[in-house]
Amino acid sequence: MIVALRRHKNRREMDKQKPAAIDLKPVHGERTPRPVAVLATDPEGDIPQHRHRRGQLIHAIHGVMMVSTAQGSWVVPPGRGVWVPSRMSHEIRMAGEVRMRTVFVEPGARIGLPDTCRVIEVSELLRALILEGVALPLDYAAEGRPARIMELILDEIEAAPALALHVPMPRHARLARHVRRWIADPSQPVSLEAWAQQLHMNPRTLARLFVRETGMNLGAWYRQARLLLSLARLTEGASILEVALAHGYESPSAFAAMFRRQLGVPPSQYMRSGARSEAT
Repeated sequence: MIVALRRHKNRREMDKQKPAAIDLKPVHGERTPRPVAVLATDPEGDIPQHRHRRGQLIHAIHGVMMVSTAQGSWVVPPGRGVWVPSRMSHEIRMAGEVRMRTVFVEPGARIGLPDTCRVIEVSELLRALILEGVALPLDYAAEGRPARIMELILDEIEAAPALALHVPMPRHARLARHVRRWIADPSQPVSLEAWAQQLHMNPRTLARLFVRETGMNLGAWYRQARLLLSLARLTEGASILEVALAHGYESPSAFAAMFRRQLGVPPSQYMRSGARSEAT
């Protein structure tokens, strides 16, 4: 009881503290009295599982992130952002040097914001607004230009199209462990029969389990997962040949064809668009 009272007192004292005008610690995006805050963070490594009271748009202006929750993983290359709802536990893995810009949004600030994770396209307008928001103090004026910038950020997040950069993860314990081992080395071939044998299951049982757990059959999941995992290597500067071999493709042309089929552009064009995003 005494410990609980002390914790309650400490929380009240923290709430009374006026936030610094500029503080790069992400938690401070939740201490501002304003409903929206934008912070710049350049993490030095992976961020372990945690959660925030506020919802977040995490935007990569450099590098690739993989944001994981109990529901799956979302790959966030440059020029894209991932929306993480309020109080959702998540961890972030970094591919190389990552520079992040994070928008913290108070719960209830906008009814139309998603209640599930999703990767969105960050338009040139939204990117410019985020950069403007970073320059504002956390206790910006509640009216006038700063407030309008933050309102426009919310407008753009609501309107942004969702992108197919999601890899659903199974919750079944044995299957989840097997999937994580494959993600650590995606050059391994995948087949229903081989996985069933390794998991000591009947292939039909595994097929039904995989669809029930992820909403996708194993073949479709495998194609989506290895393609999205390849984005991190491409961003790090690996050649298309290196990426194709590291992710189990028979040739660079097979990788490029799958990349274009799934993402609409060849790898070279996709990464050029990412490089333009990083330059802003």
